[in-house]
Parts: sequence; structure tokens; C-alpha cells
Amino acid sequence: MMNWQNKRVVILGLARQGVALTRYLAAQGACVTASDMNANADLADLRDLAEFVLGEHPLSLLDNCDLLCLSGGVPIDLPIVLEAKRRGIPLSNDAQIFFEVCPAPIIGITGSAGKTTTTTLVGEMLKEEARLQVGRLEGLPEPSNLPTYKPANVFVGGNIGNPLISDVCEMHAQDKVVMELSSFQLELMTTSPHIACVTNITPNHLDRHGTMAAYIAAKKHIVDFQSAEDWQVLCADDAVTRTLNTQAKTAWFSITQEPQGDGAWMDEGGELRVRLSQVPGTLRLCHRRELLLMGDHNILNVLAAAMVSALAGASIEAIRKVATTFRGVAHRLQLISELNGARWYDDSIATAPERLMAALKCFAQPVILLCGGRDKHLPWSEAAQLMLARCKHIILFGEMAQMVSDQLSVVSGQLPAVICHSLAEAVAEAKRVAGAGDVVLLSPGGTSYDAFKDFAERGDAFRGYVNG
Repeated sequence: MMNWQNKRVVILGLARQGVALTRYLAAQGACVTASDMNANADLADLRDLAEFVLGEHPLSLLDNCDLLCLSGGVPIDLPIVLEAKRRGIPLSNDAQIFFEVCPAPIIGITGSAGKTTTTTLVGEMLKEEARLQVGRLEGLPEPSNLPTYKPANVFVGGNIGNPLISDVCEMHAQDKVVMELSSFQLELMTTSPHIACVTNITPNHLDRHGTMAAYIAAKKHIVDFQSAEDWQVLCADDAVTRTLNTQAKTAWFSITQEPQGDGAWMDEGGELRVRLSQVPGTLRLCHRRELLLMGDHNILNVLAAAMVSALAGASIEAIRKVATTFRGVAHRLQLISELNGARWYDDSIATAPERLMAALKCFAQPVILLCGGRDKHLPWSEAAQLMLARCKHIILFGEMAQMVSDQLSVVSGQLPAVICHSLAEAVAEAKRVAGAGDVVLLSPGGTSYDAFKDFAERGDAFRGYVNG
């Protein structure tokens, strides 16, 4: 739908995505009604742009509705969504509409873990390439018969930061767009990006999708609608991503093997390398020791970002500079303090057992682990075994504390963990037992929704408790 004038659009959910979409569609002339289950939702400066129904999603919203749009946090099995399907009302979201109107090629990145770090890395690599291009042209005479060179703007957002529909009116064909996509967004989408990257697919969000098959199907939408002119960048070390064969061209990344054809990998000596079919030979990126990011999972993120950025036109010079200077994204294995010789790390983004395990594997030192939050109905047996093998102390908190304690007891035959009522109590307990040389790691393994708005608020609270 390209002509929005007088179209009647209903938007469910008034978080970042719903607010951005309300502003965009209203500016395009649509008649917008926005609904949120929170009766006290902050409408800010939206009051003159739309009508609002708060505290419920009545089916009457669908009367004369041309399109129903869902924000990321809105399940697709709500009665109003099922009724919209029954009536033949099409469904969409901010990401799908952005794909339909964006004038620039889109790089889309998803995955169960690593998508935010990879998205941020790609954005920084492309921005560095734009800076380098300007530097190369400085001092050169401008041909009188050619238009003045304008470097591409790089837009980064989507599931992180700013919903890109907010910026689409400022975009041009020569710009670069890097977009993180969640499974919640992808399950409604019928368009794929020009370059699609899947970092990995492991059990996650089963509380929302119900089954692993449904979760994989949602993630797979990022490549399902690509053409033979598009690229899919996939992890060769992940069992699921190895099966995502579509008609697009494929580039692989790996820390265990050298891919055939286009790809990025780490060789046996720890050197990170990139190969492009249009460039003879292989390009050395750096040695793993030169990376500031910790852990094998972050090496995979760097390789994925390097491959995507190379396909999008970044030079190895730009890719190398960012790869070797990037310090990470907030709440992702972020060192926040050193107290009495112990180092405290915020890994609040770890909302699944797989991410908790990746964090634990980064440390050789004794680990005091803070684990808890709300469970997403994911398997914990393997994580419990690793926790017992790697941790000096295990401190549990939140709704799932007893469940994790029971899992640990099954493996160990005893009660190896301390249960606290809150994150604040867990930090106090960690301070009591931490000593010189220890690592204190907040890597919850569950969502924050039992006590916090999101993982960022939980991480900020952790920092406050540690420094308080």
C-alpha cells in the first residue's frame, strides 16, 4: 500500500515501533487509530495525530479497517488479530512498511544471539568507509562535468535504537541502511533485504512462538523472499542456519572451517580472513588477539559483520579499523566496575540459557554468577551443567530462581545455589562473597519482565547497585 491518503489503519501497541508508525502514517494522510493494553500509555505529542483506545483491543476497532499493524510485542494469536484474519484484513508492521517505501538497499540482520552487536559493527564499518572515501577525495580537483560527490549516509536501527520508519523520508538511493530484525517482526513480513545475515538460530522466545519450528519459520522470513541477485550471509557453525538454502547467493562465516567460495573465517593460527569472489586471493583482517571483544561468539559476530560490510562495499581497511577498536554494546559483557580486586560484568542482554553459556565460556577466572528473571520455556539442562562446572558461586533471583535451582539440583544432587528475592539482594550477596581475582557476572538467562521494563533497565539497575 503506497497511497495512504484516507486509509483506515489500526495500530496495536504504543511502544517505540507503534509510536513511530503512528507518526509516519499520519503524516502520509492515513486515518490512524492506535490501541494499547496499558490504560495509562503515554501519548506524548501523538494526540493530534490519531484516535486512541487504551486498556483494551475491542473487535470494533476492525470495523471499516483497511490494515491492522502490530508492534513487536503484540502476539499474533490475540483475538483481534485472529478476527482480522477471518475478515480478510491484511496484517503488517513498521518493518514491512519500511521495506516497501525505503529507497535504499537494506541490510537486514537477525539471530537468536549476536544480532545487535553484529548490526552495530556493520553500521560502524560502513560509516568508517564513508569517512575514508571523503578522505581519499580531499585535495583532488573536482571534474567540472561531474556532480559534487556526496558520501552515503548510514542509517542503523530497527529492533535496536530508532525504528527506521522514522527516518525513511530522509533517505536516498545511495544511502546505506542496516536494520536489526526480531523474530516478532519477521513473522509478519513478506519482503526480504538485499543482504540478509543470520548470526545463529538456537532455542529462544518459545513462550511467544510456541514451538521451535514456528520460531525457525519466523527467522527464515529474512531470506525467504530474496532473489538470485541478493545475498544471504550465514553461520556455517550453526546447525539451523546451515539449512537455510534459498535462491540468493550465499556467503558463510565460521571459526571452525574455511568456507568454500565467499566467506569470512578464522584459521588455525587465529587469523581472521575474508574472501570475495571479485577480489583475488584472501584478505587478512586481523588476529583474534587484536579484538577487544571477548569470546568465540564475538569472533563470529566480527566475522559476520566483516562479510556483510565487504558485500556492501566497505574496504578491508575500514573493516579492520572497526573490528580492532570496537569495545562492544552496553549490557553485553560490559565491564562496569572493579571492587576489591574483583571485576564486575553486565551481560543483562543474556535472556536465554544459550547466551548465559556463551558468557561463561569467556572467563578462565572463578565466576560468581547472578542468574534469574522470567523464564522463556527454554531447555536448561546443558546450561546447568556448565554453570556447575564454571562457577564458584551461583546466585539466583527473580521468578525463575526456584526452577533453575531445581535444574542445578538434578545435575549435582545437592543445592549449590543461593536464592535471593531481588537483583538488589543478589548484588549484595555477590559483594559478600567476591574476592580478588574473581569475576562477578550478571548473565541472567531469562527476561527482565518480572521486575524491569527491559534488559537495559535491568543492566542499569545492576550498575547502580554495584556502584551504590
